[in-house]
Amino acid sequence: MKYVKPLRLLGDALKTKVSIPGRFLGLDVGDKYVGLAVSDPSNMIASPLSVLLRKKTNIDLMATDFQNLVKSFSVSGLVVGYPFGKLNNVEDVVTVNLFIEELRKTEKLKDVKYTYWDERLSSKTVELMLKPLKLHPVQEKTMLDKFAAVVILQEYLDYANRYVNTEPEE
Repeated sequence: MKYVKPLRLLGDALKTKVSIPGRFLGLDVGDKYVGLAVSDPSNMIASPLSVLLRKKTNIDLMATDFQNLVKSFSVSGLVVGYPFGKLNNVEDVVTVNLFIEELRKTEKLKDVKYTYWDERLSSKTVELMLKPLKLHPVQEKTMLDKFAAVVILQEYLDYANRYVNTEPEE
């Protein structure tokens, strides 16, 4: 896996010599779960995908799941929610950094690029939307993780699509 700056991720996908650029996976990384969202083929709209259970013992299995998702959805990059600017919440930063490092160490996603995107308020936004639905707590947690990933990816897509053609090469 190779880190690239946010606008470069979409810019590189658009420069490929294929008729349809690769899609993106959005990740909301937590202690227990990783919420996933996927972009449409035109990289304009994010949709919920699934939630993966996260344990230290299953990182190799998760990497295989990501390999399969990359192949099935023609993914060209990952947009990982990152807790930029969260004061006194080092745990969230460590959680995301550790997860990405563990994925990299598996070497199963060598050709996949990734970038970080601000995840602040993504879960809170989704919580407020789900609250009136009065879901079962387990169902609510699954929905929260999936849709937090949607918020992260959609915010990235909106920003990147607005600025990718006006930003100078990085």
